[in-house]
Amino acid sequence: MFGKKSLYFACLFGVGILSPLTLSQQFDLSIFEAGYAQSVRDPNISLNPAFSAFSSPTGIAFLDDTANKILVIEKKGNVKLISDGVVQESPIFNFNVDSKNERGLLGVEVLKKNDNTFVFFYITEMLSESSDEASENLRNRVYSFVWDGNRLTNQALLLDLPAIPGPNHNGGKITIGKDGNLYAVIGDLNHRTQLQNIENGGDPDFTGSIFRINPLDGSALPDNPFIGSDIPNMDKTFSYGIRNSFGLTSDPITGSIWDTENGPSTFDEINIAYPGFNSGWRSIMGPISSSGSSENDLVKFPNSRYSDPIASWPTPIAITDIEFINTSLLGTTYQNNILVGDNNNGNLYFFKVNGDRTGLDVNDAVIDSESEIDRSILGNGFGSITDIETGPDGKIYITDLRTGTVYSIS
Repeated sequence: MFGKKSLYFACLFGVGILSPLTLSQQFDLSIFEAGYAQSVRDPNISLNPAFSAFSSPTGIAFLDDTANKILVIEKKGNVKLISDGVVQESPIFNFNVDSKNERGLLGVEVLKKNDNTFVFFYITEMLSESSDEASENLRNRVYSFVWDGNRLTNQALLLDLPAIPGPNHNGGKITIGKDGNLYAVIGDLNHRTQLQNIENGGDPDFTGSIFRINPLDGSALPDNPFIGSDIPNMDKTFSYGIRNSFGLTSDPITGSIWDTENGPSTFDEINIAYPGFNSGWRSIMGPISSSGSSENDLVKFPNSRYSDPIASWPTPIAITDIEFINTSLLGTTYQNNILVGDNNNGNLYFFKVNGDRTGLDVNDAVIDSESEIDRSILGNGFGSITDIETGPDGKIYITDLRTGTVYSIS
């Protein structure tokens, strides 16, 4: 059985069960038990609440090289600024979003280029005040801005994506790759097209995919895997066959793109999303050997190929963000290895990357025993980890949707 807390997170983040909670109950946090005691198991590092009193924070990004200017985004559309260690009371920007279920202000990233500081946001935008959930009124969008030192300016639309029917599986994570390009992930939105490996489904429609675009203008990159093909809507696509994802990052050593993927009632995943990667959904979740399907059941576009996840959980943990620890502050054990968050258990997981950085240094890529899961837990007592980022000061920052807190690890 699921307790109230598990039902809340499952409904909010779509881990494959139906919750009896009403929409108003989903956001009435008072119905859940109060009190979380966050801790880390390594006595050589410390975990501390750094900033608090946010309303459902979903992401964090850094505007300077000293962590003196920090952005925190809230699910209902507010962009908050932390300046010199103080959370500014009024938002510096507010997006008109639909925050139902997994919609909202979902992702933020910063890129310094050409003497400018660019800020990117992924949002589920309401284009009018109408409650009509029509495709022309509700869109998942990626916008860019320029930070001028005081405010966000020069708003530009980079990606215009579907948002219905949903309201779950919106994805929303964005990251800057080592190649300097912008990557964004969207879930399947409950669509049934060729992107969900349905041979007779509709044409690709910008769902269930990771996109790779020029961060300055949103254009497709000339070396994208499906560029120049006669398949509609695929020039910006990097990978497909993705059910839903709350984690996207770039290996600071190899530049490879890693993502997390949420399963239904079985199998959460960590994948390396190489160019043309087909993650397998809806035919395959977890290892192909456990799925009852074969690669012949997949929709194979030119330059695409399937591979198993590098790690999977038969019993979903409601996996969220993934981050490479791109800092030496925590010591060589942690540097350039990864942290992963979840929703179901309030855990922060640590994994070492294998020698050639093509997988994890684990006994078995299928993580199905209590002892294996326990060995990977670095911290616990969180509510719902939504973002993990390495700050310019070398600390690791974690946003917690449930507690409204940003934690730091140092």
